[in-house]
Amino acid sequence: MLKNGCAVKLSEVPRFKYADFRERTAEQLRLGQRIASWFADGEDLYMILTDDASGDLLPMVTRREGVWESLSVEFPQANVFERELAEDSGLEIEGSPWAKPLRKLQDEKDFYKVAGDGVHEVGVGPVHAGVIEPGHFRFQCYGEKVLNLEITLGYQHRGIEKKLIGAPDKRTVHYIETAAGDTTSGHTTAYCMVVEALAGFSPEPAALKLRALALELERMACHTGDLGAISGDIGYLPTMSFCGRLRGDFLNLTAMLCGNRFSRGLIRPGGIRISIDRNVLEELRERLNKIFQETKNAVSLLWHTPSVLARLELCGILPVQTARLLGTVGPAARASGLERDVRSSFPVQELAHKTITGIHGDVYARARVRWLEMKNSREIMLRLIDELSDLKASDHEPVIRPGYLAAALVEGWRGEICHTAITDSDGRFKCYKIVDPSFHNWPALAQVLRNGQISNFPLCNKSFNLSYCGHDL
Repeated sequence: MLKNGCAVKLSEVPRFKYADFRERTAEQLRLGQRIASWFADGEDLYMILTDDASGDLLPMVTRREGVWESLSVEFPQANVFERELAEDSGLEIEGSPWAKPLRKLQDEKDFYKVAGDGVHEVGVGPVHAGVIEPGHFRFQCYGEKVLNLEITLGYQHRGIEKKLIGAPDKRTVHYIETAAGDTTSGHTTAYCMVVEALAGFSPEPAALKLRALALELERMACHTGDLGAISGDIGYLPTMSFCGRLRGDFLNLTAMLCGNRFSRGLIRPGGIRISIDRNVLEELRERLNKIFQETKNAVSLLWHTPSVLARLELCGILPVQTARLLGTVGPAARASGLERDVRSSFPVQELAHKTITGIHGDVYARARVRWLEMKNSREIMLRLIDELSDLKASDHEPVIRPGYLAAALVEGWRGEICHTAITDSDGRFKCYKIVDPSFHNWPALAQVLRNGQISNFPLCNKSFNLSYCGHDL
């Protein structure tokens, strides 16, 4: 067992025979653990299981020996991992209910088909208007009713994980910062935790607090943008217009700290790389309170407008049982009633955080959970500002140890981020695996459209707001 942000010698990672590895995984999943990461390093298959109740991470490894008997029928959360392993490592999988490649461009014959009188297909993308990234959505419909939605991603082929092999070097942190460009703080914090664990290095408390501050500021900016986007998709322009501006105001607070609105250059392994004066923190507090009050005024319109509520309620429902089966994380999981939050279950510092959950799992719940999380984020940030004094830049360079495995979880604004690294005999990355929360949550978006109106798709899509690039690493 590992605690979050810790490392273990490779020789001490529990190793199982191939069949025993599968049975051990199934046994732990039946007990309520989840798959946080599952990847291949040569002929070895590594898995990181998480236990929300105990706050433990369980790493396991096996040597690949022939065909893998799929876990997906009993544990749907395993399906995306199995498809990725089959595509990237050539693992042969038997008995999977849906074994098509996860990211490779598809032939027409590879798409799911529904036949019958009145059944038709609607294809959207992969090229979209505006700045949205490429992704293909294929609806099988009967009239306006969606019978099935198939989501195909992976058109970018970014190759970030491969570029990290042999790292770290001067480019590494810049790759990490752009793994999912709107989640710079989340992914960079996870990377720092992994590097420091591999080095056996404990950063100063002020560095941990600064990272937490950046994470909550990133959460507030993105949740504000999402609430505005949801408002725009139902044609409610007052909240949409205000939130579009206010998201920028929150991003500008990050620029106060480091000169970049997306926190690039702010978070680095080993400590603090940018000096921040106490006067800047006081100005941050003042501007935060002002912007939050304006955001409250804009968002409160949603909860008191009957036409808005009529559109959000009972739309795109994700039942708690489905969320649990799919391994859903983040606000989408919490809106369905699952208490999944890394800050509570796998904390690396005390933030006095309370997990916020919804009930119905609809668009309204996903919007409402975002707003309640913003209130909580503001309280956390104000406490952190009180605890921080002048921040002086430090030049610690953690020296990574050879032959170790480290895993780190961070609650990004979309949900659980997992980074895992394995070092070679020279203390370089032999393997580096990133799991963005979108990887867990795209299947949930497909599920909420079933038996709903196709016109609900833009609204449901915005209520999840998943990452294309974070899925294609």
